[in-house]
Amino acid sequence: MTSTVTSPARTIRIGSRKSQLALIQTYWVQEQLKKHFPDREFEVQTMSTHGDKILDVALSKIGDKGLFTKELELGMLRDEIDFAVHSLKDLPTRLPEGLVLGCVTERENPADALVMHQKHLDKQIETLPEGSIIGTSSLRRLAQLRYHFPHLSFKDVRGNLNTRLAKLDAGDYDALILAVAGLKRLDMSDRIHQILPPEISLHAVGQGALGIECREDDQEVLELLNAIAHPPTAQRCYAERSLLRALEGGCQVPIGVDTQLEGNTLTLTAIVASVDGQKLVKDTIQGEQSQAENLGLELAEQLKKQGAQEILAEILAQIERE
Repeated sequence: MTSTVTSPARTIRIGSRKSQLALIQTYWVQEQLKKHFPDREFEVQTMSTHGDKILDVALSKIGDKGLFTKELELGMLRDEIDFAVHSLKDLPTRLPEGLVLGCVTERENPADALVMHQKHLDKQIETLPEGSIIGTSSLRRLAQLRYHFPHLSFKDVRGNLNTRLAKLDAGDYDALILAVAGLKRLDMSDRIHQILPPEISLHAVGQGALGIECREDDQEVLELLNAIAHPPTAQRCYAERSLLRALEGGCQVPIGVDTQLEGNTLTLTAIVASVDGQKLVKDTIQGEQSQAENLGLELAEQLKKQGAQEILAEILAQIERE
């Protein structure tokens, strides 16, 4: 009589950046997987990325190809970790060979938030006095806000969320523009003074969603991740990422989007704006959600016909000169 010995299931290693927000997001993924697979082991391993180490230079001037992802991707390719949890807006639309976007989780509110200094709590962004200093490290936010509010001043702000809020509270800024999702996940919803509507600020591609990247040939991990995937969010984000890829825009280029899904109908709106706020092209497309990626490609072509490519070329040339 022969006996078979079943080897224990492998421990799944989850890669994460070391920032407070990244860890909160990663531990949430770990917790969700443990709920679905209580007999499995999931351990978190942290890494510092290039973007975490350079805090005194504007993101647009560093270059954004894998700014917050490269080290984690190398970890997967070297079999040091099994998958990595990213804010989807940080994940480039073209992934290294051998890696795939294995899962997109349910989206938190993707909008931008105005966080106000104490002295302006009686105001909204529309009523801030001329010359008020708004802190943002995003060219997308900068371009749209300059377009709508040319009387306001804008100043770069880097560092983790607590560092940025400390600078605001110290009076270095009159207000900051931050992601609603990040503030909510850090349990700082009380700092949200105003949620900016799409008419003022379209959000970043993938903002509010988590993207989990893994090896494309790791069927076991792909099946585990399927348990926490959110297909409606994924379709919205596939459309957005397809548009961004077609426009050859990186995370630090002024491209904003808004995606709505009602029933089977997906509506994608996008803008491309110049950093000085002088030029802005905007358009919308609608179709079946199963055609999400094609809708993104089609909308990109519509924007190109309106001059989007020229705006992006000017921005990239300016960044290279600086």
